[in-house]
Amino acid sequence: MSEEFRKFESLAEQLRAYVNTRVSQAKLSMAEKISKLAATMIAMLLSALVFFLFFVLLAVAAALLVGQWLNSLWLGFLIVAGFVLLTGLIIWLAKDRLIRIPIMNALIEALFDKDEEHEEDQK
Repeated sequence: MSEEFRKFESLAEQLRAYVNTRVSQAKLSMAEKISKLAATMIAMLLSALVFFLFFVLLAVAAALLVGQWLNSLWLGFLIVAGFVLLTGLIIWLAKDRLIRIPIMNALIEALFDKDEEHEEDQK
């Protein structure tokens, strides 16, 4: 009876160790996914900021150029502002296809690594 109790006790300890290891592995995996997601979001935000600045400066340069061609600076800015407004409306109407779906795909890719698929296939 004592021998069986020791075996059961040993099995219970191994089970506890296994569960603790799996919990630690899940925590590390989640931390890795969160850090990857945060890094991706920060990189996207910084890239968007740089592109925004680029397009603002490009629009100002285009407005000055058009204004110089028309000999009316305000008319150049008005034409470029209309073009920017039209571009903004097109982007707004196509926001799902241009913005939401790529962001959703990036989030899904960051959260569900292909390594997990390979692990599940091997089991």
